[in-house]
Amino acid sequence: MVNDGIRAREVRLIAENGDQLGVQSKTEALRIADQANLDVVLVAPNAKPPVARIMDYGKYRFELQKKQRDARKKQKIVSIKEVRLSPTIDENDFNTKLKNARKFLAKGDKVKASIRFRGRAITHKEIGREVLKHLADETKDIATVIAQPKMDGRSMSMMLQPIAEKQ
Repeated sequence: MVNDGIRAREVRLIAENGDQLGVQSKTEALRIADQANLDVVLVAPNAKPPVARIMDYGKYRFELQKKQRDARKKQKIVSIKEVRLSPTIDENDFNTKLKNARKFLAKGDKVKASIRFRGRAITHKEIGREVLKHLADETKDIATVIAQPKMDGRSMSMMLQPIAEKQ
């Protein structure tokens, strides 16, 4: 809320340099701000009485947008890559999937290792759990398990994250 958008009759006013000007009527606050060629901005509308600050609102919004832009630039987008395995996977196929998982982890991505149980294979969930445990053991030098193997319908999945990301 800025200037005439403020509905409260009285506001606790803070000057542009941070000094407390006390409780003022809305019209008095607007007059003081107009003399300084600035705006009255409501900073704490739920306080009793509401707290308003005298500032250059355009400059304030620009600084806020600048901070948000910088925050977006600095954030790292982490994507989740999936490696699909089967409970009856052969050693060579497992090594290929392991190599892919290591490549994803080295790039800084999280890896979701999942096993899809088909037909009667679902009766032997422990075999799938062993395959996922084997994958976790093979990647423990570069990754940590952030979600232990758990069943989700006919599939079992586990999440790995690079160790460097935790630091």
